[in-house]
Amino acid sequence: MRDRIVSAITSRTSSATAALAYSSKRRGRVVALPLAACLVGNSVLAKAANDLDLNRDIADQVTKRSRSTAPDRKTRLSIRLISKASGPRAAAPANGPSTPLKKSGSADRATQTRAQAAIDPFARFEHLREKGLWLAIPGPSDTIDQDKGGARSALADIGIGYIGWTHNSFADNQLPNAARSSFANQLYMGQNPTFATANFMIVTYDLSRFGIADGQIAVGAEQQYWTWKRPGPDRVGLNTLAYYQTFLDRTLELKFGYLRNQNEFTGTLFGGISGSNMFALFQAGMSTNAAPTPALNLKYNFDDRWYDKISVQRSISPDGPYAHVTENPSGVNWSTANAGILFIDEIGYKSKAAPGVPDTWLRAGAGFSNSRYKNVADPDRQRHSGNSFHYIAADRQLWQSDVQGAPSRGIYGGFSLMGAPPDLNRISQYYELRLYAKGPFDSRPSDLMALVATNTVWSKFAVDAALAKGELVHRDTTAITGTYTAYLAPGIYASIGLSYIHNPTSITHTPQTEHALDLLVSTLIFF
Repeated sequence: MRDRIVSAITSRTSSATAALAYSSKRRGRVVALPLAACLVGNSVLAKAANDLDLNRDIADQVTKRSRSTAPDRKTRLSIRLISKASGPRAAAPANGPSTPLKKSGSADRATQTRAQAAIDPFARFEHLREKGLWLAIPGPSDTIDQDKGGARSALADIGIGYIGWTHNSFADNQLPNAARSSFANQLYMGQNPTFATANFMIVTYDLSRFGIADGQIAVGAEQQYWTWKRPGPDRVGLNTLAYYQTFLDRTLELKFGYLRNQNEFTGTLFGGISGSNMFALFQAGMSTNAAPTPALNLKYNFDDRWYDKISVQRSISPDGPYAHVTENPSGVNWSTANAGILFIDEIGYKSKAAPGVPDTWLRAGAGFSNSRYKNVADPDRQRHSGNSFHYIAADRQLWQSDVQGAPSRGIYGGFSLMGAPPDLNRISQYYELRLYAKGPFDSRPSDLMALVATNTVWSKFAVDAALAKGELVHRDTTAITGTYTAYLAPGIYASIGLSYIHNPTSITHTPQTEHALDLLVSTLIFF
């Protein structure tokens, strides 16, 4: 069984429909980044997630049909007693909100595992995939090399699993008056033809072989390169170093180490499409793929659908991800200048698609940080502590196009709302509406189409300060983006899209930078 894929692959994951704010001391201007290219990349990532969900539907149907012959209560009790007497239980598949968490003693889970093993030769690798994420990375069946030569099997025999991928994106403004500039003076993604690549390798070690419930150690590295350096900078460093296990028959999940909480909270690949503008959360300290920080996460599962997840995390730099990576490119430093502690809490409800039952995910969260921040209206003033953020998001399957065969196929809708104090954050509000289709055509059951509209509201204090200096300003950035993501072969995905952005820069603009129409192209390859 395979879950949806990891969230944004770049540290600055966001919708192409919003601009990210950076301050640049060069010429005293504010520089913005509407990560158009990242939207395409995220759609590719999400497309992989969608493909995995469709394949998993088949196993789920086999499981449900077999439940009618499940043992009665006395028989199940005998099975559990025999299992306990015979030794430690087998390692469990990775779980996340997209896969309802099953109690380890459940006869249904045993039936499900047998059904998967019967139809999926890669089921033996499930427990080696990284655990604890809201969106799991695909397994070996969706890689270009799969288990050719038996290398994965040989490593699995000693408890080691691995997954790697490369994500390449390109954005270019197609409007005739694009106001081209040097990369050094570039103001937004696509103003010049902009290329970015991010490459990852994750290795896991199974601790359940030593009797630790669902135990796992995960170690990961990331390398990134951008032709325009502001959304970077370029780096090679740590992506994750984590310990995971469960307690009380999977009621509690514990994970700690160097974590990237963008993959642990909010669900930025909403329902399997491109992520929202997470910079609204990054600016308040949430850790990213390029900026992992020490954290302890604890998730309480009320049942298979309701959950509450909290984190105590070392905040990233209050001056933003760019400053953090510049100061700590390797990612191993305990802290950066003026960074404090960030507390996050998310409550959610997640129900997986089934015949006649639509996929549903509701979540709401908040974060509070004691890092010391500059005042956005007057950066030279004394720093202030006490930043925060909040968010609400929902996604719902509106129609199932293949109820019995692949219930996750169909049309979805969703929204996101995010907010942060305007005196300490350049983005004070963020709104997103999305409509998307999984498996839009019978001939292309693994493809994905998405239409996303966003509005980013800039800090009123920062806008008023720029206006007082006589600059041309805007109070928000609005965009509409359409993408199509195609499955080409196992482990290979490609996406193409267009994003119209009104005011692609943050806060200030020139007559030549009021509009952008970015062509977005991205590829994603797993190995």
